Amino acid sequence: MPDDTQDLISGGHLVAKALKAEGVDRIYTLCGGHIIDIYDGCVDEGIEVVDVRHEQVAAHAADGYARITGKPGCAVVTAGPGTTDAVTGVANAFRAESPMLLIGGQGALTQHKMGSLQDLPHVDMMTPITKFAAAVPDTARAADMVSMAFRECYHGAPGPAFLEIPRDVLDAKVPAAKARVPRPGAYRASTRSAGDPEAVDKLADLLVHAEKPAILLGSQVWTTRGTAAAIELVRTLNIPAYMNGAGRGTLPPGDPHHFQLSRRYAFSGADVIVIVGTPFDFRMGYGKRLSPDATVVQIDLDYRTVGKNRDIDLGIVGDASLVLKSVTEAASGRINGGASKRKEWLDELRAAERSAIDKRLPHLRSDASPIHPYRLVSEINDFLTEDSIYIGDGGDIVTFSGQVVQPKSPGHWMDPGPLGTLGVGVPFVLAAKQARPDKEVVALFGDGAFSLTGWDFETLVRYDLPFVGIVGNNSSMNQIRYGQAAKYGLERERVGNTLGDVHYDKFAQMLGGHGEEVRDPADIGPALRRARESGKPSLINVWVDPDAYAPGTMNQTMYK
Repeated sequence: MPDDTQDLISGGHLVAKALKAEGVDRIYTLCGGHIIDIYDGCVDEGIEVVDVRHEQVAAHAADGYARITGKPGCAVVTAGPGTTDAVTGVANAFRAESPMLLIGGQGALTQHKMGSLQDLPHVDMMTPITKFAAAVPDTARAADMVSMAFRECYHGAPGPAFLEIPRDVLDAKVPAAKARVPRPGAYRASTRSAGDPEAVDKLADLLVHAEKPAILLGSQVWTTRGTAAAIELVRTLNIPAYMNGAGRGTLPPGDPHHFQLSRRYAFSGADVIVIVGTPFDFRMGYGKRLSPDATVVQIDLDYRTVGKNRDIDLGIVGDASLVLKSVTEAASGRINGGASKRKEWLDELRAAERSAIDKRLPHLRSDASPIHPYRLVSEINDFLTEDSIYIGDGGDIVTFSGQVVQPKSPGHWMDPGPLGTLGVGVPFVLAAKQARPDKEVVALFGDGAFSLTGWDFETLVRYDLPFVGIVGNNSSMNQIRYGQAAKYGLERERVGNTLGDVHYDKFAQMLGGHGEEVRDPADIGPALRRARESGKPSLINVWVDPDAYAPGTMNQTMYK
């Protein structure tokens, strides 16, 4: 006879307990009948259920939440189209090395292969774009497998995981004593490695003796919260630093070691180049943009990334924060000769920076109408404070901003990452503002990018999450339009890339936010300030010149 006195617990409540143990304080979701028992568990565990209008938004928000907080994000979606809608968000997190868990519903095990509602092979689809993908086979395993998935998120470089939970597994109840609920902090080891000590000593020696060193601080500097270690290294050893991805803001603008526009110049002339937490992917020209004569060192969390696409002279697998700190310590007492002789190199790079700025200066201050994109992004850069988290979501307009906008603090820059996914802006705003309500959030959208997930502007209004949003509106998918004109001629430049003249300011007003239209460049700054003061989610619709293209767009090899 069964013991009816045993405490019973459902699969959904076990999932919620595991989320709580991981430190998850909110899930992003769009409701579905397969998953509602997780909601019930979250209510009991004090986990906020944030409901959005599209599953892609839920997945992007979980990714964004992980980037901001350093804790894993979580999205919960229903089976079939709910899960497939979230695929883009998971794929983006995969390329961006962002730790998040997507939980997807599934038809009941008792209906396996019978054609149940929304039944799809989710695990098969998710396996190539996650670090771990599995189905939960039994209710008693629900919490255990959630914790297993989170553990896998941190194997090597971080990334997403996926779990599908059949409806009958989730809804069933089992004796609590039979379910394994991992204890917080008791199911993961430290993943922080300081790297091979011999390799660290070798890198210290290389930097001490280098005459023209350069370092690129990539996203893993922020992932590992290595800001202080990176700053200490570049200042102690007097090394010019370039930043990309989430590494932007490691050094504040105006710092003597902060460089932005002379990277190609530096990488073609440096004798030692250190690449931290950035793969040799398309952003790095697959490593071909580095001088063939330079000694190249790569530091990364993932062994598979080191030396991929380009030979290196030294590779160190480890946590950027600990490795950089160890290198500085190893160079202690040997640095005087190394640091002092680099003044001419830094002066040379600073001159290259000034030259690049001078070329752009007329456009940065242009009073032309339609508004030049450089003028728009220059105004945005001037508007940012040390507390402004900047989010870029778009093609050509965000390429412009990458040359001009400089976050004032670490962790205050967000972009899709190497997958180049449009539509991350609104969900990143949602995640950033909920994770850091004390911060101002400023987001620049291309009009095409905003259109992909823009309806969740209503979610920002519903949750009362004020932010300053700007749409650089040229009524085009301009990055693609440039390529079409370059490849096929002006008579075919407008095929499949032209959008309507949409008044996004009125869209914001319709949904209860603040909206303004700007056609005169002199009105950009005042409009930004009014948006800040409105205390509402806002969209400033700025009509920009459709015939102005960012240098980064024009230089893309796919258009040549």
